[in-house]
Amino acid sequence: MSHGSNSNDPSGGVVSTRTMEVAVAVALMIVGAVIMIASWRLGAGWSSSIGPQSGYFPFYVALIMFLASGATVVQQLLSRSKPSPSFIGRSELGMVLKVLIPVTIFVVLTIYIGIYISMALFIGFFMIWLGRYPWYKVLPVAVACPIAFFIVFELWFLVPLPKGPFEHWLGY
Repeated sequence: MSHGSNSNDPSGGVVSTRTMEVAVAVALMIVGAVIMIASWRLGAGWSSSIGPQSGYFPFYVALIMFLASGATVVQQLLSRSKPSPSFIGRSELGMVLKVLIPVTIFVVLTIYIGIYISMALFIGFFMIWLGRYPWYKVLPVAVACPIAFFIVFELWFLVPLPKGPFEHWLGY
């Protein structure tokens, strides 16, 4: 007996494929509507003197996206004849959350303590937690990666990345 969920089993999953398809389609319809409204405000028509206005092409691309997503919603809501397979099982969701939660923490930490310290903590955490590496392997990598990023982005490309109090204390 397998410990993972069968993604084709409609009873063993967290959410069905049909539910996810409807949710994504509705989200894309909202994005399409927002883009259409913004494009209309810019001017989504055709001018006889300059041709297409600045919002012309984005408006129609968003309209196509809106209509295609609407068709997906209608199709999924009308196709109730057979059970929808599971979109994701519990074990797969657990694996996704093992990455999603630390990445979210990394992003939030970047806001408050800068990208370099956050990166060192993030890399070190993952190497220890998921990779099961010993400290003597983790420490050089967790320190070297932010230093390499600093050299490449800050010194060579002159692209400033978010800094925290430690970098400001060092004068950067």
